[in-house]
Amino acid sequence: MKKKEEISYRKLLGISGLGWMFDALDVGMLSFIIAALKVDWNLSVQQMGWIGSVNSIGMAVGAFVFGILADRIGRKNVFIITLLLFSLGSGASAFSTTLFMFLFLRFFVGMGLGGELPVASTLVSESVPAEKRGRVVILLESFWAIGWIVSALISYFIIPKYGWEKALLLVMIPALYALYLRFNLPDSPQFQSVHKKERLSVLQSIKQVWSKQYIRPTTMLWIVWFCVVFSYYGMFLWLPSVMLMKGFSLIKSFKYVLIMTLAQLPGYFTAAWLVEKIGRKFVLVTYLIGTGLSAYFFGSAESLTLLLLAGMFLSFFNLGAWGALYAYTPEQYPTVIRGTGSGMAASFGRIGGIFGPLLVPYLEAQHISIISIFTIFCIAIFIGALAVLLLGKETKKVELI
Repeated sequence: MKKKEEISYRKLLGISGLGWMFDALDVGMLSFIIAALKVDWNLSVQQMGWIGSVNSIGMAVGAFVFGILADRIGRKNVFIITLLLFSLGSGASAFSTTLFMFLFLRFFVGMGLGGELPVASTLVSESVPAEKRGRVVILLESFWAIGWIVSALISYFIIPKYGWEKALLLVMIPALYALYLRFNLPDSPQFQSVHKKERLSVLQSIKQVWSKQYIRPTTMLWIVWFCVVFSYYGMFLWLPSVMLMKGFSLIKSFKYVLIMTLAQLPGYFTAAWLVEKIGRKFVLVTYLIGTGLSAYFFGSAESLTLLLLAGMFLSFFNLGAWGALYAYTPEQYPTVIRGTGSGMAASFGRIGGIFGPLLVPYLEAQHISIISIFTIFCIAIFIGALAVLLLGKETKKVELI
């Protein structure tokens, strides 16, 4: 029986994780495509910033809409819809001939991506026993690192030689995979146990998330999600471009970012181990502090060695923190509002993802140094860590209701 359960967990993790990997593939590739579009379309730094921000606007809308929808029609159905939306949108954006057309399609890609991430983590959280839940959700998140590594490889080998359009067409593969999901992925047993009459209306769900009972975890999640997303998209979407600003060629920038990206996997795996041994709260706070310090040293690095080292620590701690956050978020709410609560927190966080990518070019245009810009991200991360430390409660091995 135990062996059979482990096989089903692995199947769930594999199916959900591949969807997660494709999402990361798209987001990771976008950071390289922004750098390539600057050359092809002669974009200003401000225009480059809008590409990342429009993606985040779509993610904010998608997380909110699809999070609520997941509590109405099920986690599985929303997972498939969002995966198809972002896959087809990515493929279509390969045919963009103007910046406006590219931005328009990136909005829909962002919607699919923003909706899929919290819903997938909710689905896995509800399908795994309490003693394994945190570890399995972080292992799900580790597929993000694999997607980033694949995106870095594709960007390094494909974009300079064949163009960014060919790279985007490769992301259409998940569209076919999403159809396969429909027949192979069971819905959450906890969602299935909630009778249709017990499901709340949209307005009731939103009110419940901000009710007296849940105001503390909701406040904590909204703060930490905003700070983490603001700094993540501000830093990571600009990594190749920051390397260019520091004087490296496009090819060398892609290669160095690929090296930094490899550090994401041990970040996830250590977080996955610690989250069940010590707890979600400890891991989240510790890894956020590590992220903040790494961001500061990355911005201030002058030698290539220090730059690569700080970049690797930044990847290690930041993605480990992301894993802990995705494990921690669904555990704050009961089944009837879990999708709504997780989606709303992620949606508010994506507002930070709108401002983060815009902040870099704006400050750069004001001749603000890279070290000062990354210090801002460092402070934001510390605020998020403080919110978890003061408002968060440990949820290790707590049974979901």
